[in-house]
Amino acid sequence: MIAVLIGGALVANPSGATRAVGSVHHGDRAYYVLPPGNYGGLPTTEQSLDQLPLYDALTPLRGHVTDADIAKDYLPDNFAPVGATHVEQTGRTGTTIVYDAYGIPHITGKTRADLAFGTGWVTARDRGLLLQLGRGPARAAVADVPGINAFGLVTSAQSFVPSAQTEQLLDDQVHRIIATYGDKGRQIIADAQAEADGVNAYYAANNINQPPMTVHDVIAVAAFIGSIFGSGGGAEASNAEFLSELQNHMGADAGRKAWEDVMLLDDAEAPTTITRRFDYGWRTGGPVTGSAAIDEGSVVSLDPTQPLPFAGAAAKVAGAARLVAAQAPTEPWTYPAAGPVPSKQASNFLIVNPARSATGNTLAVMGPQLGYYYPEIVEQEQLTGPGIEAQGVAVPGMSMYLLIGRTPDYAWSLTSADHDVRDVFAEELCNPDGSPATQHSDHYMFRGVCRPFTMFDAGLLNGTPVRYPMSVHGPVIGWATSHGRAIALTRQRSTFGLDGLNLAALKDMTENKATTPDKFFTAANEFGFTFNWGYASRHATAYFSSGLLPRRAPGLDRRLPTLGTGAYEWRGFLSRDEHPHDITGPGGILLNWNNRSAPGFMHGDDTPFGSVHRVEMFDQFASKVTLAGDVSVMNRAATEDTRSIVWPVVSEVLHGSAAPDSLDAKVVSLLDRWVHDDAPRLDADNNGLYDSAGPTIMDALWPAVANAVMSPVFGALTTDLNAIRGLNGLSGESYVDKDLRTLLGQAVKSPFHLRYCGDGSLAACRASLWAVVDQVAASLAATNGADPATWLSAASRTGFVPGLIPDTMRTTNRSTFQQVLELDGLEPEPR
Repeated sequence: MIAVLIGGALVANPSGATRAVGSVHHGDRAYYVLPPGNYGGLPTTEQSLDQLPLYDALTPLRGHVTDADIAKDYLPDNFAPVGATHVEQTGRTGTTIVYDAYGIPHITGKTRADLAFGTGWVTARDRGLLLQLGRGPARAAVADVPGINAFGLVTSAQSFVPSAQTEQLLDDQVHRIIATYGDKGRQIIADAQAEADGVNAYYAANNINQPPMTVHDVIAVAAFIGSIFGSGGGAEASNAEFLSELQNHMGADAGRKAWEDVMLLDDAEAPTTITRRFDYGWRTGGPVTGSAAIDEGSVVSLDPTQPLPFAGAAAKVAGAARLVAAQAPTEPWTYPAAGPVPSKQASNFLIVNPARSATGNTLAVMGPQLGYYYPEIVEQEQLTGPGIEAQGVAVPGMSMYLLIGRTPDYAWSLTSADHDVRDVFAEELCNPDGSPATQHSDHYMFRGVCRPFTMFDAGLLNGTPVRYPMSVHGPVIGWATSHGRAIALTRQRSTFGLDGLNLAALKDMTENKATTPDKFFTAANEFGFTFNWGYASRHATAYFSSGLLPRRAPGLDRRLPTLGTGAYEWRGFLSRDEHPHDITGPGGILLNWNNRSAPGFMHGDDTPFGSVHRVEMFDQFASKVTLAGDVSVMNRAATEDTRSIVWPVVSEVLHGSAAPDSLDAKVVSLLDRWVHDDAPRLDADNNGLYDSAGPTIMDALWPAVANAVMSPVFGALTTDLNAIRGLNGLSGESYVDKDLRTLLGQAVKSPFHLRYCGDGSLAACRASLWAVVDQVAASLAATNGADPATWLSAASRTGFVPGLIPDTMRTTNRSTFQQVLELDGLEPEPR
């Protein structure tokens, strides 16, 4: 089938590069690093761990990184092997693979197929274990199996065997890629097939007994990455149930106000990457008529591995899904299906425009925070072939294109944006005979017709059938009641069935098609997954926030479920120019650490942005920035406690009166000094203890501070607030920051509707905060002695999931794969 589809592909590949392939621009400084190392097999080799010492060595330098440190603690990223090399024999005359001293492959192909074949060979050699663990679970992401975390399946080494229905979804995507992109789509499929051929050739040459890799596997990998890092939204049922809970316990008006305050989905003080406004707010226009209420305590989640007690026809479907009460997952690969969908984020970039740099060159420090794994979920590579000269990291299984990297003319990186590509729909249940509906009804109303749910057979999870009902919107994730009436909850994802289309953006970036900001915007807009894109070329810097973002019908509150009757369906998607995008950035610097993209633009309903965000720790830039200065800002922030941003306002409230005793005064004074020094969570001398008592005190004190601020209004519901937003994270810090600044009479944008700490009394608030300081200080002294300066706790260390290697490093909140670049601008600007 695939051969027939690609038979008409255009195989001529005019180069998109502006200079000879393989040329090096000698004015550049370019580096990268990927811990623990590029080889990811068992048993480990020297190249499995050789980048770990480099990565860890930068951590204790904090904000004092020099050019010499960069050269020592990163590897060159200059289109050439590093150190001693050896040639990998593949038996294919058009493919040359040169491994350097760090196990990084430099792949050259005489044709595109030769190059893609080489990427497949390398993937099987260096990430064969990951391929084996991930092929099945990636298909769970393709099918959007409710309640199953595909990433958790991989890291827990679970078995998922896809059904014929799931494989058909992938086959449909092959056809959709070609239908959407024509000859370009045929080339994507041809490249994917050549990569699969390379994997299979490695298996055959080394007598590895594995099912042959196919184009379906490539598309499944794209879906897998998108499901982890490139989706957002879909928590409307949780939001709505929490609203009902607050209104039931506080009263309709106060409950609504408290809910509006803590959602943090339209805060004018939220730090943004760009200052240009883009309107995509929580209200879609007009009175809210199409959003559903969810009764408190009524939500139950679907378990797709258990029988479903439907009455009627659905009861005859063996092994369908049943309802279970929403609760904490019992396995690392499960989650309450009707709750928020698990995601990961912490990537960042710091990109300096030539006008702001000390050398007049573009500077960039950037990379994805993927977590730390062995084998790592990306792999370093250099690609050289017709129209291609690129170096960076690719995702095993779709490594014919780079995910993040550079060409001779520009570099790019991604951070998770968590835009709103998922919506929960409230399906009105019905019975064909007209009898009253219950949660066991197997039909729903859509456009005036009582329709049956269809059943989807996804496959087998550890031998157990995975089956669940679907509506026109997507999989059923659970059931609830709305004003006492039974409803089903379904979740629609805009990129469902379109995962493979995202390969077009990576193809264009790898082929050097984004030589200007405008061309970059066009390429990035082909990515339906939701990411913030940072772009650095020799003459320009730019930003684009991607995602297949729905235009929603008027009458909706995007934070709440949408009525599934058919009256409030999506009405297309945002155009390229409606996405947040800009060039240069505020003050000549583009900063992103998964923060809000632009004023006026709401991200996912599960992604709050308040007045405090970790991106604010990217500060203290010089008026003219050097590359070492850019790296220093990143590295200092990587070990800075985010609560340092809000501590000054807490301290200001406390200093309005005397401390209860001298110990309390010492504790607050110590935290003041620690925050003044940028709140390091660091074990610089590697003795196993933090270098300051600051982390010990802050870790013990902060939960009590956040609770003291919010509990006067939330009372017993503070626990539920913590569960839905997290008082020990950025949301909690934002609540404390804005509420205390309001009490102090400071200027506040988007003020809260209610006053929280001390019930609005500054004196009562101050007393409550001193009380928690006193309690925590006494507890710590009883355990650690009378001198707070000696309260040093065990320093955090980070290992590599799932535990295949014992190695650890000092914890740092830094990009897993990181590029450090200075691109000189001596050449004419591309057109």
